[in-house]
Amino acid sequence: MSATYTLDTSTSRANPTPAPIRRLTIPGLRARKVDGVTAEPIVVLTAYTARQAQLLDPHCDMLLVGDSLGQVIYGLPSSVPVTLEMMAAHGAAVVRGSYHSVVIVDMPFGSYEASPAQAFDNAARLLKETGAAGVKLEGGAAMAETIAFLTARGIPVCGHVGLTPQAINVLGGYGPRGRDEAEADKIKQDARAVSDAGCFAMVIEGVIEPLAAAITAAVPCPTIGIGASPDCDGQVLVTEDMVGMFERTPRFVKRYADLAGTIGEAAAHYAAEVRARTFPGQDQLYQPKK
Repeated sequence: MSATYTLDTSTSRANPTPAPIRRLTIPGLRARKVDGVTAEPIVVLTAYTARQAQLLDPHCDMLLVGDSLGQVIYGLPSSVPVTLEMMAAHGAAVVRGSYHSVVIVDMPFGSYEASPAQAFDNAARLLKETGAAGVKLEGGAAMAETIAFLTARGIPVCGHVGLTPQAINVLGGYGPRGRDEAEADKIKQDARAVSDAGCFAMVIEGVIEPLAAAITAAVPCPTIGIGASPDCDGQVLVTEDMVGMFERTPRFVKRYADLAGTIGEAAAHYAAEVRARTFPGQDQLYQPKK
């Protein structure tokens, strides 16, 4: 029996309650792809807080605690400055707020590239401190040895090929990858390398659609697309992009809501009532006992 988390409406805090339910598992997600086909696509969204996890968890197969929190939560210019401590804190919150989805935590830039041993120490720390099921790291053939090292030692790894945001200083921008033949061939080789190294899934980000579809058909592990192809075995979006929290919407994002507009309207309404002294009203006040 595992713990599920429900909202205590009197305190608005998550409280564990026993429930006869088990989380989805990494082997279970990996097993969805049979003979190159995933009949039930894998639904993935990013999550950074316990409450966000509570809301997304019933609808997702995987929650990704992405290092995109650098931009989304902390207002940083890229994911490069994100620290291991940030990932551990937010990862633990997402695990506490969920009970159904597999939770995966991004390894931040500088925490795994130096050596497989460094990657193991930091990945082990993330799993211990968060309770997450696995980690995600960026890079292709150069990271294959590290992926094999981690998986052989009990740490599930999700790969990430194509546009790799942690390498933005090398790439020079967030444009789509694989438009020229040489780059497309390298991305294919990277995908094969991380798959052969044992990753249970891989994110394919920001590559031309035919290339993403070809990689999906070529590798045995599930592929999770973002700005890639509907033929990928699953899809992921940054939740804040998906619900319209930012003015700019990347081409690969479909906005399913306008939360920024809703929040702005609510704040304007609140501000107007405060200035008019109509808030708080009688319903929000405590009166002496009679």
